Amino acid sequence: MNAVTAQLPALQVVIPLLGAIIAAFLRRGTLAWAWAALITALTPVIAFAQLHQVWTNDTISYRMGGWPPPIGIEYRVDLLNAFVLLLVSLVSTIMMPYARRSVAHEIDGDKQAWFYCMYLLGLAGLLGITITGDAFNAFVFLEISSLSTYVMIAMGRDRRALVASYQYLIIGTIGATLYVIGVGLLYLVTGSLNFADIGTRLAEASAAYPRPVLAGLAFLFVGISLKLALFPLHVWLPNAYAYAPSFATAFLAATATKVAIYLLLRIVFSVYGVAIDLNTLPVSTVLYPLSIAAMFIASILAVYETNLKRMLAYSSVAQIGYITLGIALMNQAGLTGSVVHLFNHALIKGALFLALGAIVYRAGTIKLDDLGGIGRTMPLTFAAFVFAGMSLMGVPGTAGFISKYYLIVGALDAGLWPIAFLIVASSLIALVYIGRAVEVAYFRPIASAPANAKDPPLMMLVPILVLTFASIYFGIDTELSAGVASRVAETLLGGLK
Repeated sequence: MNAVTAQLPALQVVIPLLGAIIAAFLRRGTLAWAWAALITALTPVIAFAQLHQVWTNDTISYRMGGWPPPIGIEYRVDLLNAFVLLLVSLVSTIMMPYARRSVAHEIDGDKQAWFYCMYLLGLAGLLGITITGDAFNAFVFLEISSLSTYVMIAMGRDRRALVASYQYLIIGTIGATLYVIGVGLLYLVTGSLNFADIGTRLAEASAAYPRPVLAGLAFLFVGISLKLALFPLHVWLPNAYAYAPSFATAFLAATATKVAIYLLLRIVFSVYGVAIDLNTLPVSTVLYPLSIAAMFIASILAVYETNLKRMLAYSSVAQIGYITLGIALMNQAGLTGSVVHLFNHALIKGALFLALGAIVYRAGTIKLDDLGGIGRTMPLTFAAFVFAGMSLMGVPGTAGFISKYYLIVGALDAGLWPIAFLIVASSLIALVYIGRAVEVAYFRPIASAPANAKDPPLMMLVPILVLTFASIYFGIDTELSAGVASRVAETLLGGLK
C-alpha cells in the first residue's frame, strides 16, 4: 500500500490521461460515459488522500523519472493545490451522472465517445496544472486542457459554438504565448523552471536584472488573466459558456477558471512573493480597478441578458472579480475570502449551469422570455436554481455569504472601507438578475416551451441537488472550506518577503 501511496501524485494525472486514450476507442456513447465516470470517480479518492497527507504531515514532493528537482520535473503538493485538486476532481465526479443524458441529448451519437475523450483530457490537463511544480510543465498541461476545451465547446449544436470555440482558441493561444514568454524570461534570469527553485533564486536575479524579472511578471500576469477571464480580458467567456454543450459549460465554469486562479496565486505568492516585496510590485495597483470593474460592469451586463447561460457567464466574470479583489488586498482575511470563494463559486456555478442544462433538456430553450412559469412545471430544478442563486448573492446562511464576509473583513482590515461598501453594493446587483429569472419562472403565465416540461431524470436531478445542498451546507459548516482556506492564506502570506 505504501508503494501505491508514493505514486499518488503521478496517478492523479496519468489515470485520466490514459483514460482519455481508451475513451477515444469506445464507439458507443453510453460505454464511453461509463468509462469516463469510472476514471473521474478515482480522482477525488487520490486527491483526498493527498490532502490528508499534506494536512497531517508536510508537502509532498514527487520526482518524475527519478530526476531530482530542479533538473527534473517535480510534482509538488502543498495545502493550496491539494485543496484545488480535491475541488476539481470532486465537482467533476458529482457532475458525471448528469452527463449521460445531457450529452446524449445535445451531441450526436457518433461524437459522444470523442466528447468524453476530450473531457478526460481536459480533466487531466487541469489536474496537471494544479499538481506540477514546474513552470513549463504547467504550460504543457495548460495547452492540453485548452485544446480539449476548444473541441468540447465546438461540439455544441448551435452553429455559433464553432465561432465561440474559434474565438476562445485565438485568445487562449495569445494567453498561452504570453505565459510561456514570461516563463522564458524567468528561466533566462534564474536558470530554473521549478517554481520553488525560481522563488529561491529570484531575489538575487531581481537585483541583477530588475527589468526582465518585472517583464516576466507582466507576461505571466496577462497570460493567466486571459485564461481566468479577468475583466476586460473576458470577451471569450460569454459565448463559450452560452453555446457549449450544457455539461461542458458546467464543467468549465466550475473548474477551468478556478485552476487559472490557482496558477495566478502560485506565481504571485509562491514564486515572486518569497523573493520580492509584493508592495514594490504593481500587482494590487492593477487588480483593484480591474476587480471592481468586473464586479459592477459584468453584473450590470448580466442584468440585461435574456439568454440565461450568457447571464450566468457574465456573473462568472463578476465573481472572478471578487476572487482577484481578495488577492489584491494581500492580507489574511482577504486572501482567505479569495480561496474560499474559489471553492464556493465552483459549487454555486456548477449547480446553476446544471439546472440550466436540465431546462434545455426538458424545455429546449434558455431564453428568459420563453420560460414563463417554468418554476411551476420544473419545481425541484428551479428551486435548486433559486437556492444556488441566493448563495451567489451572498444571502446569510449560504456559502456565498462566507466568501463575501471574509472579503469585507479583509477590506476593513486594510483600512479600505469604501471597498467593503462596493462589495455589498455589487452583490445587490446579483439580486436583480437572479430576481428577473425568479419573476419569470414563478409570476408569469406558463409559456408554451415549459408547458409540458417536468423535472429531469434522477441521474440529472441528483447532481443538481447535491451541488445546491453543498452551496448551502458550506455556509453553515465552514471547517473544510473556510478552515482550509484560512490555513492556505496563512501559508501563502507567511512565505512573503
